[in-house]
Amino acid sequence: MQHAVGARSSGSTLGLRIGIDTGPVVAGVIGRSRFGYDLWGDMVNTASRMESHALPGTIQVTERTRDLLADRFELEQRDAVDVKGKGPMTTYLVLGLRTGTPEPCPSLARASEGK
Repeated sequence: MQHAVGARSSGSTLGLRIGIDTGPVVAGVIGRSRFGYDLWGDMVNTASRMESHALPGTIQVTERTRDLLADRFELEQRDAVDVKGKGPMTTYLVLGLRTGTPEPCPSLARASEGK
């Protein structure tokens, strides 16, 4: 997503922030005449808080998510962030793939480069 936004917004001030948490959620279709698909749960709310506290152009994740990503991605610990409803949380910025790690989805990487 960041590559696609960057490729389309060169020279503009558009900055994408992404927040990710990991855990169980409830998902489903809501509505009777106009359907919508939604997710509910503590992890959804926490991911939203990660996004709102992230720096423009970054991906900020929780410690749970860091534990799952640490073997493939370079991460940088941030100072504790005071998260509404949670209190202080240690968060991490995703800096990129570790050296020598293959792209998770090469076809998407090529598509974002305009190939």
